[in-house]
Amino acid sequence: MTDPGRGSGHDDAIRVADFSHWFGPVRTLKSISLDVRRNEILGIIGPAGSGKSTFLGALNRMNDLVRGSRTEGRIAIDGKDIYEAGTDVAELRRKLGMVFATPVPLPRTIFENVVFGARLAGFRDGAGLSETVRECLEKTTLWDEVKDRLGTSALKLSGGQQQRLCIARVLALKPDFILLDEPSSGLDPISTGKIEDSMRRLKKDYTIIWVTNNTKQAARVADRTAFFLDGELIEIGPTHKMFTAPDDGRTDGYIRGRFG
Repeated sequence: MTDPGRGSGHDDAIRVADFSHWFGPVRTLKSISLDVRRNEILGIIGPAGSGKSTFLGALNRMNDLVRGSRTEGRIAIDGKDIYEAGTDVAELRRKLGMVFATPVPLPRTIFENVVFGARLAGFRDGAGLSETVRECLEKTTLWDEVKDRLGTSALKLSGGQQQRLCIARVLALKPDFILLDEPSSGLDPISTGKIEDSMRRLKKDYTIIWVTNNTKQAARVADRTAFFLDGELIEIGPTHKMFTAPDDGRTDGYIRGRFG
């Protein structure tokens, strides 16, 4: 496993060192070590069952909710080990906003969907909430499409719009990181393009980790790409290099569609 930029003085927001994870007796992640740099889009590719989603779940400790989950090694975010005793897991999950493959809008208005998490966090200022809604919908390129119907049900939106609404809902909690687990799975090319454009703009303010089974998508949006296989990190490096001259033959085989 190689990363040409490793140790070159970049500002690392996340540092993963010799990290392993198990669900019961099954080892799902095997001694993963990598850094995530601030304000980059890190793409994670690999076939189904390679550990990509489990890795995201390790970062925000969602795996903790599954019986039999256990870990070894270290994940540090902004220098703090997130698995040490006393970690505020709720705050950690706010800090690392998660967007899943299938959009899950609440059966509420568009406005209430965006501010739902902010209200739970105790934010009540009406004018401030309205500004939050506008800002978050603008960041996801959704504002112009819904600004005249904020009081209508979010369930009436298209699938692509619902996914961007879910991203806006995450942004309303003011995270530092955005974790994307196949966010454009099943969406049409136009909707997919809008999500990709949004993430390119958002990376100036956020650090983004994007799991995708679509290698072409990783090539389009990621600054660096990591290739996972059977729970191992095979290779990580600049995306252009990964897709033109990977160091590992397994990476080349996956990108060329020989397996997976």
